Amino acid sequence: MNVTFTRGFVSSQAFVEKFEKSGPIKTLLPAKAKDGLTFKATHPKKDEALAWMGFEARETILDLLDQAIKEKAEVRVVAYDLSEPEVVGRLQKLRKKLRIIIDDSKDHGAAGSGETQAAKRLMKSAGAANVKRQHMKSLQHNKMIIVNGKKTNKVVFGSTNLSWRGLYVQANNAFVVEGKKAVDLALAAFDNYHDNEPQFGDTASAKLVGLGLDNIDAKVAFSPHSKSNALLAKIGEDIDDTTSCLFYSLAFLSITPGIIKDTIKKVSKKPGIFVYGIADKKVGGIDLQMPNGNIAPVFAAALDQKVPAPFNKEPTGGGGNRMHHKFVVIDFDKPTARVYLGSYNFSIPADGKNGENLLVVRDRRIAVSYTVEALRIFDHYHFRVTQREAKKARKKLELARPPRNPGDKPWFLEDYTNARKIRDRELFS
Repeated sequence: MNVTFTRGFVSSQAFVEKFEKSGPIKTLLPAKAKDGLTFKATHPKKDEALAWMGFEARETILDLLDQAIKEKAEVRVVAYDLSEPEVVGRLQKLRKKLRIIIDDSKDHGAAGSGETQAAKRLMKSAGAANVKRQHMKSLQHNKMIIVNGKKTNKVVFGSTNLSWRGLYVQANNAFVVEGKKAVDLALAAFDNYHDNEPQFGDTASAKLVGLGLDNIDAKVAFSPHSKSNALLAKIGEDIDDTTSCLFYSLAFLSITPGIIKDTIKKVSKKPGIFVYGIADKKVGGIDLQMPNGNIAPVFAAALDQKVPAPFNKEPTGGGGNRMHHKFVVIDFDKPTARVYLGSYNFSIPADGKNGENLLVVRDRRIAVSYTVEALRIFDHYHFRVTQREAKKARKKLELARPPRNPGDKPWFLEDYTNARKIRDRELFS
C-alpha cells in the first residue's frame, strides 16, 4: 500500500521563488482544459517545475503506466478528467491491452473537450470497442487505474484526476493498493460499470468489501449505491463517534448540505474534541472560532493582496479550485484511528448517482499520513485566509524576539493560554 500526494501549491512562496521568477504560469499550464492535449509548456524550467508540482502522485502514476507498458499488462482505467498528454500518450502505447471508461457528462461530452479528444485517440490505438463513454446517473466521477500483469498487480484509487489541473494545480491524493484481491475487486467494478450501468447499485461492487491486505483493515466500495447499501449516513454516524480529534479536507463542502456537513458542525462544538478542516471555498454556517478553540474550515487562497514583506505576490492561474482532496481522519491518536478517502465527495450525489471509489482504512499509520497532509495544507492556507480577511492585515512578517526585560511576555505565551493552542500542543506533543 502506498499513499502519494500532489502538492497543490502553485499559490506558494516556494513556487514563486523556484519557477515563477523564470517565467509566468501560463508557460507551464494551459489556460483551458480543452487545450490540454495540444499544449506545449515553454517555461525554461518546465521539466523541473512539473515534477515538483506533480510531486509523488504524478511520479507514481507515470511509473506504474510505464511498468504496464513494459510488461504488456492488462490495464483498466476509469477517468473523469482526462486531458494530460503524458498520461494519454502512455495509454496509447498500451494499445489493445487497454480498456477505458471516460466520463461524458456536461462539458466532458462536448465535441472539443479534452475527454472527447482523448477518447478519439484511444479508439485508434486500443480499438473503439475498448473505449466507453458514460456518466452513470450524473457523473462518472471515479478515478481508477488497474494494472493486472504477471509481475505488477496494483490499483490506483483516490482523488487525482488525469489532467493538468489534477496533477499539477490541485491538492490531491493517489492511494495505491497492491494485491490480487484488490485487483480482482477493481476489475469486477470496472466490468459492472461497463456492462451493468443501470443496475450498478445492486451489484456486489457497491458493497463495502475487504481488500485482503495483510495486517491492514482496509475496505473499498464503489458508487453509485442502492438504498440497501448506501454509506453516507453510516459515515456521518462514524464522524459523530469521534472521541479525540477530527481532521478533514473536503472539496465542495461549501455546497454540500446534509449529514456530513451537519455532523462536522456538531463535532466541532463538542468540548474536548480537536477539529481542523479545509475546504475549497469558505463554508457558511460554521463559526470562525468556537469557544472551545476549534477553527472553522480554512480554504484555498493565494497571497495576491495585502502581501506582507518579505513575501511575494503569488499566482492565481491554473484554473478551477486548488483544493480537491476528499478525506476524513477520525481519532488518529487512538488505536481506533480510521480514515475515509477516495474520489467520493461525501454527498448525496456521490453516494447514489455518481461513479466513485471510497475506501475506509482502519490503520493508525495510514491515518497519521493523512493527518500530516491535513496539517500541511491547513497551516499553508490558514495564514493566507486570515491575512486576506483581517481588518488590519500584517504589513511585515519577522521573527519574534525572546523576552528581554522583566515583565515582557514571551511570544509563545499563547501556546499556554489559548484553548486551541493548548489542545494543539498537547495533541501533537
